[in-house]
Amino acid sequence: FREQPIFSTRAHVFQIDPNTKKNWVPTSKHAVTVSYFYDSTRNVYRIISLDGSKAIINSTITPNMTFTKTSQKFGQWADSRANTVYGLGFSSEHHLSKFAEKFQEFKEAARIAKEKSHEKMELTSTPSQESAGGDIQSPLTPESINGTDDERAMPEVTQNSEPRAEPTQNALPFTHSSTISKHWEAELATLKGNNAKLTAALLESTVNVKQWKQQLAAYQEEAERLHKRVSQ
Repeated sequence: FREQPIFSTRAHVFQIDPNTKKNWVPTSKHAVTVSYFYDSTRNVYRIISLDGSKAIINSTITPNMTFTKTSQKFGQWADSRANTVYGLGFSSEHHLSKFAEKFQEFKEAARIAKEKSHEKMELTSTPSQESAGGDIQSPLTPESINGTDDERAMPEVTQNSEPRAEPTQNALPFTHSSTISKHWEAELATLKGNNAKLTAALLESTVNVKQWKQQLAAYQEEAERLHKRVSQ
């Protein structure tokens, strides 16, 4: 890498099992160097770790990422672009805390960088609306939205353009659901009626079975008597 690391530490590297999504799979046999890099050409921050010549971590930090401490010496973060979750096991709680601090610091830097790139794009595309740039910018980069810059913009645009349509949209499903509810109530009443009929029929058949058993027992007794008489 042409860039120099801006922060380095050592940790055991893990990735989540792609099959179970529950178990951790070690990707380094021993503690390896894990570093933060700043890519000046793309204006992004990356976490990179090499085990020999193999890159076992190459994760670009985005504003919606979160680093979570799951124990005193272990932390993890999800990378949607790499479609995995990385885990790091540190030798001490101090090293884990330091790595977490840097993660938050560079995540904030990534957010600011994206905001600046949005401002440049808007000023270039709509130079006559410079005063409105701040108002347009702020809802387009919340940390809770995932995806690319274009993907993040899409949900917000649709939300802002349809606030007046919400009452009528909400009313239609309500009427529809009320009709469905009445339909299912009628179905339920029919099922209850059928259930009552089946129960009555079952009770009646049970009584008939008892009567048949009694008649069969009487026939067997009569047959035994006749057999005794014949033998005598």
